[in-house]
Parts: sequence; C-alpha cells; structure tokens
Amino acid sequence: MVAWTRFRALFFCPVERDSLGISEIHMENISLKAETIFHIGAFGVTNSLFLGVVVLVVLVILGLLFKKNLSFVPGKMQNLFEAAAEGLLGLMASVLGSEEKAEKYFPFIANIFLVILVSNWFGLIPGVGTIGFFEGAGHTAFVPFFRAPSADLNFTLAVAIIAVFAVNLFGVLAIGFWKHLGKFFSLKNPIHTFVGFLEFISEIAKMISFSFRLFGNIFAGEVLLIIVGFLVPYIVPLPFMFLEIFVGFIQAFVFAMLTLVFISIATTEMEHA
Repeated sequence: MVAWTRFRALFFCPVERDSLGISEIHMENISLKAETIFHIGAFGVTNSLFLGVVVLVVLVILGLLFKKNLSFVPGKMQNLFEAAAEGLLGLMASVLGSEEKAEKYFPFIANIFLVILVSNWFGLIPGVGTIGFFEGAGHTAFVPFFRAPSADLNFTLAVAIIAVFAVNLFGVLAIGFWKHLGKFFSLKNPIHTFVGFLEFISEIAKMISFSFRLFGNIFAGEVLLIIVGFLVPYIVPLPFMFLEIFVGFIQAFVFAMLTLVFISIATTEMEHA
C-alpha cells in the first residue's frame, strides 16, 4: 500500500509527495537503460535480464510440454502450431527458393521469431514496469522489478550480433570460407575491392540497424503506454495496448524475415565473388 501511495505521489499529487518526504521527482525516472535490481557477487542483474531469464524458462517449459504431448492425431492446439509452422516454412521456401533450405534454417528463424515475440509481449503484462521499489536520496527513483527485454538495448544488440554472426556462418558452410570471404575482400579490380568494403561495412550496419529498430519501437511503445495510462487510466489505454501487441508481433516478424533474407543472400554463390 505504501508503494502504491508513493507511486501515485510520483506523478500526481505534490501535497502527498511532501507528506511522504518525496521531493524533486522528474520524468527521468523513465530510464533508457535497464536498472539493476540485485547482485550476484559483483555481477549486477538488471530488470530486463531478469525478465529475459523468465522468458527463456517459459519457452523451455512450453517446448517440453508441447513435445511431450505431440500426437499422430493432432488436437486443436497442435493443429494450430502445425499450421503456423507450415505457413512459415512456405514463406521461407519462397524466399530461399528451396524447401530443403527452408527446413534447414527453420529452427534458427523460428527461434529468433519466438524469443523476440515473447519478449515483446511479456513487456505488456500488467505489473511489468509498474511494480518495483524506490531508491536514491529521498526515495525519488522508481525501479521496476521487470522490464521488457526488448526495451533494453543490450538485449537487442546481443540478438542482432547473434543473427549477423549466424548469417555469415551459414554463408561459410554453404559456399565455403574463401568464397564467402571473397564477397568482402577482393583484389580482382578496384570496383570489386570497393564494393566488398561496402559489403563489410554493411555487416556492421546490420547489427546497428537491427538493434536500434527493435529497441526504439518497443521502448517507445512502453513510454506511450505509461504516459497514456497516467493521463487517462481507464478505457483509453486499451486501443494502445492492442496496438502494441500488434507492433510486438510485427517487430518480431520483420527481424526474423530480414535475417532470412540475409541468409538467402549469404548462402547464394555470387558469380563474380
């Protein structure tokens, strides 16, 4: 009850802030970086990392339960997942030009999509970003226990690095190390050298683009929901909530599809590589 009273005082009531000893509270309590909620030795565990571990545990448990309940005569839920998997496989085959390649890279693309999707949607669960504690001088800084992993640039950058590294690894395995390397470093003529240098720079740009696009959309959505929720706490936030559910799906889908397109390019042998 005290935490909720302080939470209301944080945004609405100067008199209540004074009575609680809370002073000079500003909007910078909406932090760009994830906040540390506890330490394991010298390692600080942030609220986004904590929720990321929860997402991982939930996905593992659901995967094990789904595997345990697989049947040759599928029920409604299994039919739903099989239809989704077949749809994704068909889309991947149209991009990669081969059903064999689609089946080969399906686990990686599906994992990226599911991890990002669940991470995005977990940030919309009631209590995420609103349940926490106050710290600092005068207890002015509110620190939530949970923060959407995708609203942390560390998470999105890590996923982007994994995706770009995997794309290049798949390229090496598909066409060979030297042919893949030749896409970036070629001494055949000045034009190929310059184009290869641009391709190398684009690999770094992909990581930046991936991470900031996902982080920017999810973080902006969370800030929007916070502001709308405090201005008009009833009914009005619902359309924005449904919008963020849709945005969370679209961002996961775009990330996975861009990764798929880059895999298609990396695993195709260029004529003049």
